[in-house]
Amino acid sequence: MSESGRSGKRPPAGPPAGPMGMGSMEQAKDFKGGIRKLLSYMKPFKGHLIVVAMLAVAASIFTIIGPKILAMATDELAAGVARMMKGAESGIDFGYIGTIGLVLIGLYLISAAFGYIQGHVMSGVSTRISYNLRNALMRKINRMPLGYFHRNSQGDVLSRITNDIDTVEQSLSQSITQLLTSAATLIGVIVMMLTISWQMTLIAIVMVPVSLVLVATLVKLSQKHFVSQQQYLGRVNGQVEEIYGGHVVMKAFNGEQKALEAFDTDNEKLAASAKKAEFLSGLMMPVMQFVGNLGYVVICIVGASLAAGGSVSIGGIQAFIQYVRSFTQPIIQIANISSQLQRMAAAAERVFEFLDEPEEEEHPVTAAADEAGLQGHIRFDHVKFGYDSDKLVIKDFSIDVKAGQRVAIVGPTGAGKTTIVKLLMRFHELSGGVIYMDGHSLTEFSRQDLRSKFGMVLQDTWLFTGTIMDNIRYGRLGATDEEVYEAAREAQADHFVRTLPGGYQMELNEETSNVSQGQKQLLTIARAILADPKVLILDEATSSVDTRTEILIQKAMDKLMEGRTSFIIAHRLSTIRGADIILCMNEGDIIEQGTHDELMARGGFYANLYNSQFEQAEMAG
Repeated sequence: MSESGRSGKRPPAGPPAGPMGMGSMEQAKDFKGGIRKLLSYMKPFKGHLIVVAMLAVAASIFTIIGPKILAMATDELAAGVARMMKGAESGIDFGYIGTIGLVLIGLYLISAAFGYIQGHVMSGVSTRISYNLRNALMRKINRMPLGYFHRNSQGDVLSRITNDIDTVEQSLSQSITQLLTSAATLIGVIVMMLTISWQMTLIAIVMVPVSLVLVATLVKLSQKHFVSQQQYLGRVNGQVEEIYGGHVVMKAFNGEQKALEAFDTDNEKLAASAKKAEFLSGLMMPVMQFVGNLGYVVICIVGASLAAGGSVSIGGIQAFIQYVRSFTQPIIQIANISSQLQRMAAAAERVFEFLDEPEEEEHPVTAAADEAGLQGHIRFDHVKFGYDSDKLVIKDFSIDVKAGQRVAIVGPTGAGKTTIVKLLMRFHELSGGVIYMDGHSLTEFSRQDLRSKFGMVLQDTWLFTGTIMDNIRYGRLGATDEEVYEAAREAQADHFVRTLPGGYQMELNEETSNVSQGQKQLLTIARAILADPKVLILDEATSSVDTRTEILIQKAMDKLMEGRTSFIIAHRLSTIRGADIILCMNEGDIIEQGTHDELMARGGFYANLYNSQFEQAEMAG
């Protein structure tokens, strides 16, 4: 890869996306669709999920039959007491009761073991699903058009990769196992209650629709607040990431108060959404407990009358009361799980919303850059482009650049200079026209293949966290250490690098703030030199260095540009006097073109621009 790299900051391009650079708030669109897509990620683990379901059923069965067996001990204890009161020789059979106790301990141990295995398997499944989702998001990012990142906050994108996927993972790990266990327990308890008394079972079952109606109402009310909570969490994360990343600029322009106000606004909305969501979901358990206790009271009254009539034994009543508690517990758990499932649905929707974003337009690859023998003959044929389809930035751009020529592009801010080179690198798709390279449309090559023939040095320095050696070698990953040293020498960077602690092995920090802006620019120039590209793009490459260093770099650039097609964007017009063609752009169109001498003799736009710089320099002197 011959691009000069990247930085931790997004280069400003296109219109702002909203407050603090973030997109507008959106409401949930398709909950069921998000869950369906999540289920598609669970398909490869169908076998594991079947095992989890079987373990959940087995664990529930061993737990459920416990009260029934305990009832046998209770009945024996009651019968023994009755025999003792009647004066019989045989009293309570403690050996029988002890055997039942050992059986119960064994059942509960087996149930606990099954529950542990079930949790372990489901934890592995949820971790693997989150791993696959993160991989899918990272691959998606590499296929996304740059325009998406101009419109959306970096923090919001990061929140989808971190917070939202973490929410999905935790919900899958906890909610699915609880849901399966609760469902198995609920069904098993109903069966066991029916074996004791269908009348009392009917009373318990009648409580279920009441509970479900209340739960459904609370879920519906809280659902929108959970979605809003996840969205505002993404916005707050975006603000923190951007404010921290640009804290020097914020402080330099006294923007602390404004940043705090913007953060407080969204943080308050996040807190309000979270409060409403948690309050409504928190109501589920008290409501379920109230309904359960109401049913419990009615069952106790009916059970007492049945026991008095001899229809049900004392042990049966004791077992049924335990089952009633076990019957309401899974319903309460399902009510609690529903809040987790809502979080999971909201988070999954945001993840899949990103995965469903339009990708870079793909064209059939019909040519290979190496086989095509590219030399750098570039032709723009009536090129049109706009960041928005209804607003063109480049209206009708045409030029034929021969291989090895140096083309300088000048013009006021917003004229479309940088946009031209971005189109050349296929960072954006054209709205109209074609760009050719040695007779091949750029769309005939894959983007990676095409970009391997370009070298870029931009005004924004793109560097990674890592050693200086690694950052320069990024221009050509297979380069030897000696080739890296040679590239640094040609870029006038070798001397200052060797004076740094650790030299070429010095680690650049996350913000690359442990080297100066000019030094960072020298490193990106060294990277471009190492790449040895066919086409060179220089966008204000010397703007961040002092005059003496600029002269040295200019000599290195002259050597670098020999035999290569070069596109030079410059505001300091004194640096482009030797260009073969100078293009004067304004509002997306070429208004003048020619050599420096030709344009100066013409006395038009370029001459006025050139002279005004010297007048400003003289006034400043």
